[in-house]
Amino acid sequence: MPGSKILIYALMFLFLISLVNAATIYGTIYDLSLKKVDNARVEISTTPKQFIVAQNGSYSFNVPNGVYTIKAQLIQKNTVIAFIEENITIKQDGNYVLDLILFPDIEEGIEEIDVDLNEDIIELEKGKDNFIIYATSSLIVVIVLTGVYFYYTKIKKQKKEEKIETKAEEKHEEVREDNDLNQLIKIIEKEGGRATQKDIRKQIPLSEAKISLMIAELEHKGVIDKIKKGRGNIIILKKK
Repeated sequence: MPGSKILIYALMFLFLISLVNAATIYGTIYDLSLKKVDNARVEISTTPKQFIVAQNGSYSFNVPNGVYTIKAQLIQKNTVIAFIEENITIKQDGNYVLDLILFPDIEEGIEEIDVDLNEDIIELEKGKDNFIIYATSSLIVVIVLTGVYFYYTKIKKQKKEEKIETKAEEKHEEVREDNDLNQLIKIIEKEGGRATQKDIRKQIPLSEAKISLMIAELEHKGVIDKIKKGRGNIIILKKK
């Protein structure tokens, strides 16, 4: 019986995926403290342009293949107080996860903007028909993928979470015993719990490859989070 269900799910997936001619880009918007940001304005450079106001820190767009720029802004009283701009290339249909972290505009100052809602509404109306097609097709695929994924990974995920929970304290002790890792952690603590990978390299007399391996090990052990920003990385020390 389980084998028959798997075969049915697989056939349904192959049939439905052939109907889809669009990709879904989605993700979560965070601030520098890794808290979800509500009511951020997110837009993507499709033709016509699409935009949404993120609810509960989440956004989603349906697009054809191509190269796009996604821009997120947190606006208060027509003033941008934080923003991020990322590029993404869609080469084939499917789901693409792109989380966004909003950064204050420190170098260039606060930007005053005039939000033309009428223009945005007109652009959304022009792309309404295509958006409905993309959204419907993507929703079907997401439902099927979720069922198949849940069937295969539920038990494995539960076991993995139990292991992580029981060994959480042991991981920190193992990291502290390693002098190089301990030095890296102290540097991040000295920078207030957050530092760029470039700044860390300046303070540790080790090769770039060695530092990258150390950061990967700390991330794997659950001691830090690594967030990609442009061509570099921001390393954030997790709270115990």
